[in-house]
Amino acid sequence: MKVELLNINGEKIKDINLDKEIFGIEPNNKVLKDAIDLARASLRQGTAKTKNRSEVSGGGRKPYKQKGTGNARQGSIRAVQWVGGGIAFGPVPRSYNKKQNRKERRLAVKSAYIYKAKENGLVLVDEIKFATPKTKEMLKLLETLKLTNEKVLIVVKEYTENVILAARNLQNIAVVLPSEIGVLDIVSADKMLIENSAFEEIKEALK
Repeated sequence: MKVELLNINGEKIKDINLDKEIFGIEPNNKVLKDAIDLARASLRQGTAKTKNRSEVSGGGRKPYKQKGTGNARQGSIRAVQWVGGGIAFGPVPRSYNKKQNRKERRLAVKSAYIYKAKENGLVLVDEIKFATPKTKEMLKLLETLKLTNEKVLIVVKEYTENVILAARNLQNIAVVLPSEIGVLDIVSADKMLIENSAFEEIKEALK
């Protein structure tokens, strides 16, 4: 499998052979799905909460005597069958975080990159560098590389102020470092625009 290395003007520099150690394996759909579920679950707040009968204010007194009224016996107006009473088996604060071992996490990331490469979703450039921190600089680059209407994840070797500021006002554009990329980032992006030096760092981390 090959991918073209381009310059910032969209001109081809050379073809890069993708490492068989990473891109030559069979992607594992089960592990990839587990990693996506894990990432999505970790985004949940888990703060939903209702009050049970012991937490609702009031209701400490028996509403009426046990016998002689003709009504069903009641011990509290905050029992679950009363309007304004507590909630039985309601949600309580919890963590939705799940765990996945290191080998599975690495395999999931590899699988995500493999699918992205097969979909022609990896766009490699030798360097992403702007003279000014202008949004039009980023728009020009995206237009040159035909990425204008795509959700693009831009991966740089290191943050530079001009690149960060140029991308800040654009929807569906995110700038990250190789160490910050997760499975959800890869599968959510239509295209990944990656600096060649950052791509080398990604490959090294996946070996």
